[in-house]
Amino acid sequence: MEQLLDAGTPAAQIVATGRDTDKLTGLAENGVTVRRADFADPSTLDAAFAGADALLLVSTTTVGERFDNARNAIDAAIRAGVSRIVYTSILNASTARMALADAHRRTEQYLRDSGSAFVILRNGWYLENYTDQLPVITQYQALLGSARDGRVSAASRSDLAAAAVAALSDDEHLGATYELGGAPFTLTELAATISDVLGTRIAYQDMSVADYTSALTSAGVPAEMAAAVADADAGLARGELFTDSDALAKLIGRPVTTAREALQVARQAQVSR
Repeated sequence: MEQLLDAGTPAAQIVATGRDTDKLTGLAENGVTVRRADFADPSTLDAAFAGADALLLVSTTTVGERFDNARNAIDAAIRAGVSRIVYTSILNASTARMALADAHRRTEQYLRDSGSAFVILRNGWYLENYTDQLPVITQYQALLGSARDGRVSAASRSDLAAAAVAALSDDEHLGATYELGGAPFTLTELAATISDVLGTRIAYQDMSVADYTSALTSAGVPAEMAAAVADADAGLARGELFTDSDALAKLIGRPVTTAREALQVARQAQVSR
């Protein structure tokens, strides 16, 4: 949302939706229209999408409900006369075997079959999935995972958001499906980069999917999400979160944020607290 504003879109032309509008008060204070929308409750969507010309559709956090929720949102957008739907999918959605890819693959097909103009952004793994772990990584001096020597083309949320702004505002992207990712690395290489940034040795500890799931749940991650994250690491090991596409850099018109740069920013924020 901030990137739309930074790109020059007037706040009065932006509608932000969410199940809990109290979490959107900051946007409302900046002049953005805030409306309640619960993808699991289609009765909330017609009013939420009324008057919209373009829709950025981001998956809900409840993994098992994602396809049904996305289908409700697409149907409501079409009823509202939305002229384009930009959907944030997952890297290699058409071929990936990880559990997270299934709902994205089904949503992509539903969107293509809907008749709506669309852009599909297949977002890679977030760099924040790793930088947000820095306090725990620092505490235990270890990066955990079940990715073996697979390479992940992770990108920052900020870069992916900038790509979404481009897709929302430029007609040349209509009908396109983009694989979006940054410079790839293995988790062993990431641990070495973290070691450099922190100035202390961090080792990558590879685990079975079952053991990694247990480690995540022990750290407080909800069971469904822990299972999905560990399963995604298994997909990473199979190459499902890798791309050599430069589409992200082209969409945002600048180099993609590297893992080292993201870690340096996260480290500085950690030190400043």
